[in-house]
Amino acid sequence: MKILLSASLAVLALASAPATARQLTIDDVVKLSRVSSPAVSKDGRWLVWEQRETDLAADRGRFDLWRLDLSRKGAKPEPLIAEADVNETGAQFSADGATVFYQSDKGGSDAVWSIGIAGGTPRKLTSFEGGFGGFKVAPTGDKLVIWADRKPGAPSLAPAMVKKDPNAGAGRTYDQLFVRHWDTWSNGDRSQLFVLPLTAAGAQGDGVAVTGGLIGDAPSKPFGGGEEVSWSADGRTLYFALREAGRIEATSTNLDIFSVPADGSAAPVNLTAANTGMDNLPTVSPDGRTLAWFAMARAGFEADRQVLMTRDLASGQVRAMTQAWDRSVASIAWSPDSKRIYVTADDTQETPVFAVDPATGAVTRLTQEGHVGAVVPTPKGVVVAISSLTAPDDFYALAVKGKRMPKPERLTSVNAAKLAGIDMPTVTRFNFKGANDDIVWGYAVKPYGSPASTQNGKVPVAYMVHGGPQGSSNNSWSYRWNPAVFAGAGYGLVAVDFHGSTGYGQAFTDAISNNWGGWPLEDLQKGLAAATAKFGWLDGDRACALGASYGGYMMNWIEGKWPDRFKCIVQHDGVFDARAMAYETEELWFDEWEHGGKTYYEDPATFEKWNPVNFVANWKTPMLVITGEKDFRIPYTQGLASFTALQRRGIPSRLLVNPNENHWVLKPKNSLQWYGEVIGWMDKWTAK
Repeated sequence: MKILLSASLAVLALASAPATARQLTIDDVVKLSRVSSPAVSKDGRWLVWEQRETDLAADRGRFDLWRLDLSRKGAKPEPLIAEADVNETGAQFSADGATVFYQSDKGGSDAVWSIGIAGGTPRKLTSFEGGFGGFKVAPTGDKLVIWADRKPGAPSLAPAMVKKDPNAGAGRTYDQLFVRHWDTWSNGDRSQLFVLPLTAAGAQGDGVAVTGGLIGDAPSKPFGGGEEVSWSADGRTLYFALREAGRIEATSTNLDIFSVPADGSAAPVNLTAANTGMDNLPTVSPDGRTLAWFAMARAGFEADRQVLMTRDLASGQVRAMTQAWDRSVASIAWSPDSKRIYVTADDTQETPVFAVDPATGAVTRLTQEGHVGAVVPTPKGVVVAISSLTAPDDFYALAVKGKRMPKPERLTSVNAAKLAGIDMPTVTRFNFKGANDDIVWGYAVKPYGSPASTQNGKVPVAYMVHGGPQGSSNNSWSYRWNPAVFAGAGYGLVAVDFHGSTGYGQAFTDAISNNWGGWPLEDLQKGLAAATAKFGWLDGDRACALGASYGGYMMNWIEGKWPDRFKCIVQHDGVFDARAMAYETEELWFDEWEHGGKTYYEDPATFEKWNPVNFVANWKTPMLVITGEKDFRIPYTQGLASFTALQRRGIPSRLLVNPNENHWVLKPKNSLQWYGEVIGWMDKWTAK
């Protein structure tokens, strides 16, 4: 079965490919424009979004705001505001659609600004000091909520005045976890919510704290944003997600949904205290009657099924809308008339958008192929961002009528000029019987044309293992691990959604827990055999394996448990020693759940069963090890240990350390170096 781009997704490739096409390279990918965070005016006329451009000289991305008039057939996107060396992000419309509010760092510090959708002179609306993470304007337009890092219990946004002891040392002291989180050392600050009045003169003052005496981060860290904060329709109440901290923060997934008066006149009320699992994405219906969110049932499990929930805000009645639907809700958005809830969810290597009937819970699929990364409801349907393995994100309109699947209407072709002259590879899906005789899906990416690496009509194999581990090698574009770039370098890339992957039902996802080196390895072994048997253009004798995070763990595991299969291995940020990982990582709930729900000292055998360090004596495959010094999820010491093991055994090996990267590689120049090192390593060993 081939993953074929729909007609609208294929237009770009068909229209731009000349007679002499070439392969995609990482140099092309780094320079692409990236669209995100779309917003649509209430009347459905205007679409505004963030567009990231790469400033390679400065080694960073810079954000502008773009607009498109949806009411004019054939209208072209144009910049709304794009000041040089300034970032404009977080666009939101006023109720009448005439004004766009946004966040800007113009002048060197972040503030909320506004500009007319027709253009004009931008206005700075806030003047408080100390920086902030984001904001949301109330539907009534008379106030806004700011989230910002401040000391716990801060009454306003005004930074706390701390008198520094001139004789104090530089050492930090801690009495409880988190000591560090993701890529940041804890300094005692918490992301808190503050409400400011919004008038014709702007948003004056330092605001009022509304999160009360709660100790925690709202939005949550490290990845939470505006999707975790929601205004009531009348602007009098805020709903937000927060995990109360204390000594259990590093072991708890129990975010709850709270409500609080926007004027801070009363303490927050926990609406989901009865559920010990995670509750998140509070989203109020436009008519103000219903609150939607997702809930996980099991405490301590970050990859449990996310069930769509609703609460009647008048009666308090709670309903589990998608309890009978074995998929996990990833995003939530209400239609303007409050008659539909739009959600996204992984489904067999795709991430479609679905419509849920809030009256019955019935689910209707609205898109077929590709990864829907953003959903913005309009009076006629939705605007969505869709990408695929062979196309970066662009915006499409879906006219939603009844239960019929609408045809996507392309709204943008942001990278048409930058991708002109490039022919993308062909992607074909396949399945096979994996562990437990379950059906397992994968895909193979065939390079365009006849790459220089072809031997006897075949190309070497890049066998990529996804992270998570509860994730998916799905039909989406990536800027970090891009299958099309590996194909452009002359490799046939193969990826398999082994047990533990998402989009196949919760039982399949659960199957990896306490089983890291078991069924997933069996799936990978059978998957590579199935792919090389099915696709005659794959040279199974010239195969390299590569993966990051859990995929990096699997590279270390393959070294000891499947040591004779690959010409080389690329291991990025992978677990090498489960014992050290249990005491070094920050979000302990993850590591403990994945090893039976106990600490290492309570049940060391479950950690040691799947511990790569125990099988170093079997290692023999040449390995490239990559790590980041700011990676606190799987600390760089794990990579150093892996490299040390390789060196002590005399195995050809190479170590790449990024001093300014975390668990990911985000900076443009580091990305260029990463691909150069990875593909260079693979070329070296598959040439033999």
